[in-house]
Amino acid sequence: MKPNRLYTALVIITFASCLISCKKESTAAVTDDTDYETTFELSSNQAIADNLTEDANNVFMEAASDKNLLGSNFANQPVETSNILACATVTVTPASGFPKTIIIDFGAGNCTSPNGIIRRGKINIVLSDSVRKNGSKAVMTFVNYYANNFKKEGTVTWTNTSIPSTRSWQRKVENGKVVAPDGRYWMHSGTRDVVQIAGANTPNTLLDDNFLITGNHKVTNAAGKTRDCFITEALQKKTICDNIGTGKLKVQGDNHNAVIDFGNGDCDRLATISIDGQAPRTIVLR
Repeated sequence: MKPNRLYTALVIITFASCLISCKKESTAAVTDDTDYETTFELSSNQAIADNLTEDANNVFMEAASDKNLLGSNFANQPVETSNILACATVTVTPASGFPKTIIIDFGAGNCTSPNGIIRRGKINIVLSDSVRKNGSKAVMTFVNYYANNFKKEGTVTWTNTSIPSTRSWQRKVENGKVVAPDGRYWMHSGTRDVVQIAGANTPNTLLDDNFLITGNHKVTNAAGKTRDCFITEALQKKTICDNIGTGKLKVQGDNHNAVIDFGNGDCDRLATISIDGQAPRTIVLR
């Protein structure tokens, strides 16, 4: 091959190699961006799902207190609550003995609680024994139930794991599904361990109750993309706050991780999500 032809061939090969390399890098960048956005979306979805479950727990605890089902030494005394059931109808059957079926009906319209949360539909609970009794179980399901226009589905099972010095529960979510107001939906499932860290010594009020939450979850979007979620700093939920106030949750992607930070304890609706240490983005919990 003549020198000029050899030079031309080398130039062509070098240019082709660069073109292929740049195309691969561009494709990888697009893939990374897509994966990051999927992780951000699923992180936000899991944060919303967690808060909807905590809200359902507030509803359950208030209904149990109103119907003298907590099982404390103050069972026949009024319990101070947030009055979130002011426009709901609560029925319990049978009148005596366990298990009991609790139906909390917010109606087909908009039932707005004093803290501004709008609910409709029903929550059904089958309770095996008093809520605060070790070993008791509460199985919660939902019938066309919405909170702030997020539809909640699935089964939540509470098992009381308390010991004499500590009040605690294990909470298992199965076939969890949330449908957002814009029609998007996602699935979630997993187990949480819940320990009460304040309010146990004042059983006739729920307003000073405070809980720490640990455990793992899995969240899946409508496209079938899944992320595993691990609580790395225990989440803290106060009854007087509508949402989780502190704690961190790691969401594991294929080659990156997101961190959901629920804040510094303020009773607000905000959390942040950061992926691999990038600048955090703020989300609204519901």
